[in-house]
Amino acid sequence: MNPTDAVEKHFTRLRPEQKRALHKLGIRTIRDLLYHFPARYESSGSLGTIAGISAGAEVTLYGTVRKPDIRKTWKSRRPIAEAYLEDASGKIKMMWFSQPYIAKSLHDGMVVKVSGKVAGTGAKIYLANPAIDKTPVAPDEIHDSLFHQGRTLLQGSTLEAELYPVYPESQGISSLWLMHAIRKVFEARVHERLEDPIPEEIRARYNLPALSSALVFIHTPQRLTDSTAARKRFSFEEVFALQIVMQRRRAALLKEKALQVAVDKRALDEFIASFPFPATKAQLRAIDAITTDFKKPHPMLRLLEGDVGSGKTAVAAATAYLVATSRPVGRIAGTLQVAYLCPTEILAKQHFSTFVSYFKDHPIPIGLITGSECRKFPSRVRYEESAKLSKAAFKKMVANGEIPIVIGTHTLVEKSLSFKYFAYAIIDEQHRFGTIHRQKLATKGAIAPHLLSMTATPIPRTLALTLYGDLDLTLLDEMPSGRKRVITEVLEPKKRERAYEQVRAELALGHQAYVICPRIDEPDPAKELALQAKSVKAEAARLKKEVFPSASIAILHSKMKPQEKEEVMKAFEDGETDILVATSVVEVGVNVPNATVILIEGAGRFGLAQLHQLRGRVIRSTHQSYCFALPETFGEATKERMKAFTTAKNGFELAEYDLAIRGAGELAGGRQWGVSDIAMEALKNMKLVEAARTEAAQLIARDPSLLHHPLLAERASVADRQMHLE
Repeated sequence: MNPTDAVEKHFTRLRPEQKRALHKLGIRTIRDLLYHFPARYESSGSLGTIAGISAGAEVTLYGTVRKPDIRKTWKSRRPIAEAYLEDASGKIKMMWFSQPYIAKSLHDGMVVKVSGKVAGTGAKIYLANPAIDKTPVAPDEIHDSLFHQGRTLLQGSTLEAELYPVYPESQGISSLWLMHAIRKVFEARVHERLEDPIPEEIRARYNLPALSSALVFIHTPQRLTDSTAARKRFSFEEVFALQIVMQRRRAALLKEKALQVAVDKRALDEFIASFPFPATKAQLRAIDAITTDFKKPHPMLRLLEGDVGSGKTAVAAATAYLVATSRPVGRIAGTLQVAYLCPTEILAKQHFSTFVSYFKDHPIPIGLITGSECRKFPSRVRYEESAKLSKAAFKKMVANGEIPIVIGTHTLVEKSLSFKYFAYAIIDEQHRFGTIHRQKLATKGAIAPHLLSMTATPIPRTLALTLYGDLDLTLLDEMPSGRKRVITEVLEPKKRERAYEQVRAELALGHQAYVICPRIDEPDPAKELALQAKSVKAEAARLKKEVFPSASIAILHSKMKPQEKEEVMKAFEDGETDILVATSVVEVGVNVPNATVILIEGAGRFGLAQLHQLRGRVIRSTHQSYCFALPETFGEATKERMKAFTTAKNGFELAEYDLAIRGAGELAGGRQWGVSDIAMEALKNMKLVEAARTEAAQLIARDPSLLHHPLLAERASVADRQMHLE
């Protein structure tokens, strides 16, 4: 048995549904099986044997079913399903009251895992209504179990474990099957033939167990501290592999030469002074960090992370101004060019308008390219306006270097759009694109551009260091002066009138409102009877008929055509619409300062980061604004999350809460990176992430091609492939 062997080669009795289940779990080779770690551990009582249990105990046992039958109680004639469970140490009766069908689902000789409470007294103890897990494992494997008898897998250590693993399952493959499959692999000593990708000196530095030991610790721990040590090691291994990928990518880009950007401090200060608001200290620090990078001979690689409304667009505009006023070296005409990539058409058009307002006193052409249109500012006819162009004409102007600043959607990364002097790439809401789009934009020109990734989605520092490990991190942790904190309330469905009263009050002041719904249409009642989520279309109709009959109400959702969306948003921006009923399509970046109140229906269905983004739609002015969260249910988990939503000072605090309580998988953008659960949980450990990043950077500095670390190169290539499965 070799680690690279297919699982089917050594488990020959697999049924088709079991093979499908294994593939669904990502298990194709013996190595994959060993790397399929337990989700948790359960106590098996006194070594998990029937002889060792006592009355009142909660137990989990493995054994063989004997004599399943149905009988009725003597007086009440109540039906009882009963059977015996047998293992090498003895047998015990199992009884299910008023559940006769259970006996029909069992047969003599069936191997099962049983969990339940021991009832009765003395010699007449039995298992009352136990949960039963049926798994095709041979009886001799149960009675001679590695986990019950103990086996010396580590020299001098006998594992008579009181804990047994519970694995992530899929229909057709249970935790019990996986436990015994791994036992067979251990018996063949395959785990000892796996080479360790983590260099020995690094393991010693952080007291990490060797691979073979860690596999034993994680699958068959004597104590929880064993599994904790193993999980730390595997967490480090995966985060380390990701950091190797990032540091190699960073090292390769830093070898590239960048187009030189002239930093005219006086002109930059004048441009910043022309903003309609004073720049914050955080914005000035960010601009300073970027301009320092511009002076270096290699491309900038930076992530700008700022809370909703913290002014990232202004930072982008100020630094774009420097690039768009810099001449290419050795040229007396033409300027360097900027590409600003946005995730949606609405956001691209909004940033185009914002840039036009920032640059109105500076004669710098700005272009917009989306799937539906191309525009250029200023228009030849009227300077203060933009003009529509054909795509062919627009692309020709960009290729000739006539448009220094180009804002657009994913059409920016198309091969047909080329730049003459491409020097600066800005990516808004980085997590919505992922690695591939970023690399395409970063390689559009013959010379690598400076790269600024931006996100308003709060990301805990550990996640940012892991997912964006190749980028330097800059935080905008300060809000523009005059901004008031949004008053946030969580209301039960019966108390929604409180929210409606506030909406009426805001409308009376001439302000506007958002109402957010989780879905677009009402579900088919025949298919989704239990679904309570409000829909945009039905809620807009109800609000118009029953709640705000005199208000102008419009709808916005992702299934609308781009032109329809644009018309709806323009009407809302111009104040022609009082209430916009929408899905979370307005989550990122939509900027209507006159909107001062937002109602979020089905608030429990959104992640905390997403709720914070939605609340950010009403933090765009100096008016007092309001947010009402309306969850459909009020369980303990919902109450806890809603409390965090109302009390957190900023989005970063909320993101840290989500990471601590729900795990990194709940954070926006987390899953698309192909990071395993064990590594995502490691992101709660800042020291581990920073250690992995430091070690990866030092190793790549010494051995950029990993010629002396082939195992690590292989492990990193696996991590790289996973990150590209977007």
